[in-house]
Amino acid sequence: MKRRLYPAVLERGPRGAFGAWFPDFPGCVAGGKSQEEAIERAEHALAQAVDGWVEQGHALPEPTPIERIVPPKGSDVAAFFMVGVDPPDPSERVNVYLPKSLITRIDKRAAELGMSRSSFFGFASSLALEWPGGYPRGAPIAPRSKVHKTGALRAEKRPGRKPAR
Repeated sequence: MKRRLYPAVLERGPRGAFGAWFPDFPGCVAGGKSQEEAIERAEHALAQAVDGWVEQGHALPEPTPIERIVPPKGSDVAAFFMVGVDPPDPSERVNVYLPKSLITRIDKRAAELGMSRSSFFGFASSLALEWPGGYPRGAPIAPRSKVHKTGALRAEKRPGRKPAR
């Protein structure tokens, strides 16, 4: 989905506070001690509201033209402003085969960060894709197979043995 611009209403509140709301997203409101703080919080609130709508499978509403916004009676409108939002990319299920021990470590670290396994994979993948200069050459990548030393190399002849033909 491409970026959408949604109108917001900035109102003056008691004691110099400001509030902002979005006609297209009922219940999406924000407040602040200054206009700037209210607008910044409104931007964050809209991003969360859009995420919620998309996660619930709802189509995003078409933005209401500013000239069609009707403020409630008694409101002290300070300004109208627009907030641009990029809807999140839709998710896609993929199957990945990884060693069980690695999955265990991933699950443990994801839990420590308060993330799901999928969120952790997305986070780790994003970091790897943005690594400056690409993935560092010579970085340690552990092999999946484990090798165990089983004995010393023997170069001397062993008595009583005939060479194999």
